[in-house]
Amino acid sequence: MVRSCLISRLLLSAGAALATAAPAAAPATPATTPATTPAATTAPAAAPATAPATAQTPVTAAAPSTQLPIKVDAASSDVDYKTNTVNFRDVVISQGATRVQADRAHATGLTFGNSRWTFSGNVRIDAEQRGSLRSDEAVVEFRDDHIARATISGTPAQFEQAREGAAPPARGRAGQIVYDLNDGTVRLSGDAWLSDGKSEISGPTLVYNIRAQRVQATAAPDGGKRVQITIDPNSGAIIDHSAATPPRGATDPGAKPAPPPSPPPQLPPRS
Repeated sequence: MVRSCLISRLLLSAGAALATAAPAAAPATPATTPATTPAATTAPAAAPATAPATAQTPVTAAAPSTQLPIKVDAASSDVDYKTNTVNFRDVVISQGATRVQADRAHATGLTFGNSRWTFSGNVRIDAEQRGSLRSDEAVVEFRDDHIARATISGTPAQFEQAREGAAPPARGRAGQIVYDLNDGTVRLSGDAWLSDGKSEISGPTLVYNIRAQRVQATAAPDGGKRVQITIDPNSGAIIDHSAATPPRGATDPGAKPAPPPSPPPQLPPRS
């Protein structure tokens, strides 16, 4: 009986010991949780590596200017900084295919931005498409650092263009010739005359297109001098006379007026 009681007490003590020993093992599992937490916090660390990507955007550089340089070659020059003028002797100014040569040149302003140069004495201007102009005097206008227009005058001023192949050159003369480099045209005014070697045209104003090799003639607006054209039928003409002569009677003071209309016939009165 006593032994049974002792055995029962030992069993109860062993069970209590096991019950108290089991909770002691539970804290071991939370210890592993903090070990995996820092791994998640290291993932965002890679983001700053891609932030400087915007610094690789290319910068567009300014396009280089395609304006051709202007060259001046002269035997002598006289620059007056007080009056902002310059004089040249035996001067040649060139830009690309355009070349101006004269015995003397006078300029107001020492730059080619927007200025006017006056040339005198054996003036020769080499134009595009193998064209050339000769005169006693010329005024050359510079705009935005390029030769824009040349106005030549003389007794007379002359123009010539060598054409391709065996075709004869085109020649013209007038009291004044204006060469517009932007349009590629030569405007002859004042007893203007132009020939392609086979055909001739004369009038108050002739406009010759250097690039297209065509000419347009215009009569005087007041009905004065008219356009005269001589064309060789065996050769091709370069003349565009769509605006050459106005209709006769519209501006010609010598045209006879049209007779008035006849009155309608009168019937005899009834008796």
